[in-house]
Amino acid sequence: MSAPSTIPVQTGFLPNARAVLVLGLPLIGSHVAQFALHVTDTIMLGWYTVTALAAGALGATVFFVLFTLGMGFAQAVMPMVASSAASGQDTEVRRVTRMGMWLSLFYSALALPLFIFSTPLLAALGQDPDVAEQGGSYLAIVGFGLAPALVAMVLKSYLAALGRTQVVFWATIIGVLVNIGVNWLLIFGNLGFPEMGVRGAAVASVLVQIVTMGVLLAYAVTRPSLKHYQLLVRFWRPDWQALRQVNALGLPIGLAMLAETGLFAASAVMMGWLGKNSLAAHSIALEITAMFFMVHLGLSNAATVMVGRARGRGDEAALRSAAKASVILSLGFATLTMLIYWVFAEHMVGLFLKPDEPQRAVIVPLGVTLLMVAALFQLADSGQVVAMGLLRGIQDTRQPMVIATVAYWLVGLPAGYALGFLTDLGGVGIWLGLVAGLTTAALALHARFWRAI
Repeated sequence: MSAPSTIPVQTGFLPNARAVLVLGLPLIGSHVAQFALHVTDTIMLGWYTVTALAAGALGATVFFVLFTLGMGFAQAVMPMVASSAASGQDTEVRRVTRMGMWLSLFYSALALPLFIFSTPLLAALGQDPDVAEQGGSYLAIVGFGLAPALVAMVLKSYLAALGRTQVVFWATIIGVLVNIGVNWLLIFGNLGFPEMGVRGAAVASVLVQIVTMGVLLAYAVTRPSLKHYQLLVRFWRPDWQALRQVNALGLPIGLAMLAETGLFAASAVMMGWLGKNSLAAHSIALEITAMFFMVHLGLSNAATVMVGRARGRGDEAALRSAAKASVILSLGFATLTMLIYWVFAEHMVGLFLKPDEPQRAVIVPLGVTLLMVAALFQLADSGQVVAMGLLRGIQDTRQPMVIATVAYWLVGLPAGYALGFLTDLGGVGIWLGLVAGLTTAALALHARFWRAI
């Protein structure tokens, strides 16, 4: 064993707020950069055709649903590594990280057929035939990027828990640059490359995932300060006990995340029932809100590490202080986000469409209206994701999974359908259903965490 690594875990708001930001800002940058991959896809496909935009957005939604379920294993690695590192248990750090990668690869192999044969599924969900066909073509390619994407997430969790957040940020930035360049070549057929449209965006995404995984893995195994963890030593040898531990913690995390992601995916399907323009406006508004959500996700990850380290040290006072600082910072940013939506909504939505796009006059007002509704759920959205991060830090994942499922699927989805199709609210009603689900989840998850500590 080596001496415990030192990310500050202290009492008092200001020291903890500073520690959360030091750890969280690079993670926020990484999440924003990661999501910028989807934003650049959306913008560049929107410049190509509206059909390509809708198909790419629908395909990306399906990919993200399956990616989210598998990402639970990576999220489980983070608090487990944080607690083990805090008590100097190097062997445990290696064991859980390695089995997190094993589980990610196994899950990717199981999910691949769903990507390859996705066109009939999209058509069965009532999507426009052109959108379903192009979306299926996108998924048949991008599915091969799931394995490197999930392994990269495990490595990001491993490095973040050890305080190596800068490399996580820069690896993701490299991925964004690769994505923009390959998109430009393959979507539009520039410099003699084939014009592949939405399939070009899929190829770019797969290349990005491979590059990002390669950069992170190279850093993890060659950095002198990390070599003592021996991450890949006897990688091929199963460690059934560690695998069961990661699975027991990670599967509920993945299912809880799937419950939320599935709610948004279901909302995309319902918006598709309202037509191409409604789906395009929904996709644009969702890209914008998800980009801002990355800040809360980064703070949530920082909260997981801070609370996990405090738990590993048995320091209850530091645990509570870190939790309070994380919540206050997230709520402060949520308030700022609401102001940004109210002031800049039209400008942000307009970026996603060509100036001469024939449907621009219809799509932009729809997108702006949806962003006004999105402003309503900023506090709830920030509250639920930070509460999830805090609960993961104390390795409480099963009951939060139940809470999330009930909130999103028994409250949010029925409310969205009822308001969207049984009233005249349409797309606005669907988004108000999202508000109801997120608010329910935020209140219940925070109640559980603060009672638990």
